[in-house]
Amino acid sequence: MFIHDKRLQYHAKPDRPDPLFAKKLQEPLGGQWGEISVFMTYLFQGWNCRGPRKYRDMLLDIGTEEIGHVEMLATMIARLLEGAPLKAQEDAAKIPIVGAVMGGDDTRDLIAAAMNPQHLIVSGGGALPADSVGFPWTSRYTIASGNLLADFRFNVTAESQGRLQVARLYAQTDDHGVRDMLKFLLARDTMHQNQWIAAIAELERDGLETTPAPSSFPLDEEMRSVAYQFWNNSVGTESAEGPWASGPTPDGKGSFEYVENPVPMSEEPELGPGDPRLHGTPPMPVPPVSG
Repeated sequence: MFIHDKRLQYHAKPDRPDPLFAKKLQEPLGGQWGEISVFMTYLFQGWNCRGPRKYRDMLLDIGTEEIGHVEMLATMIARLLEGAPLKAQEDAAKIPIVGAVMGGDDTRDLIAAAMNPQHLIVSGGGALPADSVGFPWTSRYTIASGNLLADFRFNVTAESQGRLQVARLYAQTDDHGVRDMLKFLLARDTMHQNQWIAAIAELERDGLETTPAPSSFPLDEEMRSVAYQFWNNSVGTESAEGPWASGPTPDGKGSFEYVENPVPMSEEPELGPGDPRLHGTPPMPVPPVSG
C-alpha cells in the first residue's frame, strides 16, 4: 500500500509568479524524461521483478521517491501560476513597448504569449499531466521489460536526460525558490545515475545477467560472423579511432573488427503484386473495372 505524507519531500515555493516558467516546468513533470515517466517506469519494473528481493525493494524505494518529485513539481507549477495574470499585466504596464511588439497594446496578448492557456482553461491554475507544449503524458514512456539489465541501462539514460533538462531549466531562471528546488532534483538525479550504474555492476557480479542482454539467448543461435563488426556506413573513417572499432569487446567474448567498406549482403528486394482486394497500386496496368 502507499501512505501519503502531506509534507513535501523538499521545498517547492517560488519567490514570485512566473507563468512562462510554469509552462517550462511541465517538461520535467510530464515530458518523455519527466518524473511521471520515471516513477511509473521504476514502480512497474519493481512490481514485475522476479529476481532477488533487494532489486525489487530498491526499485520500489526509488519509484515511490519519484512520486514525491511529481508532487513537488506540481506544487511549484501551481504556485508559479498564483496571481500570474495580474503580475503579467503589471509588468506589461511598466513596459508599454512589449504589447506593441506582440501585435497590440492589450496586456492580454502578453499573458497569452507567456502562459500555457491550458493552465487557465483546463487545470484552473494548476499543473497538468503533460509536457511543456501540452502533449499529454503517455504510458508508452514507461519501460519495464522484465530483464533488469536492459531496464537498468534504460534507467541510466532516463536519469541522464532528466538531469540534462533540469540543468537547462536552472539556467533559465533567477528565482531563488525555483532554483532551490531544482538544486535538490539535480542532486537526486546525480544519486540515481550512480545508483543504476552500481545496480548494473551488481547484477553482473550476482551472475544474473551479462552483456549481451539477454544473456539467456544462446550465442550460437545468432550470426556470430557479424556480431562484433563495426560498419563504416558514412563518409570518412574517423570512427575507426574509437575503441569500438578494434580490440577486445566489453563482453570478453570476441574482438572488434572495423569494416571500412561494408557491402550489401542481399539483393534488391522485389515485392509481389499484392492482394487486388486491398486496392493498392499494381506493378503493371490492369483492365478498368466495368460499371
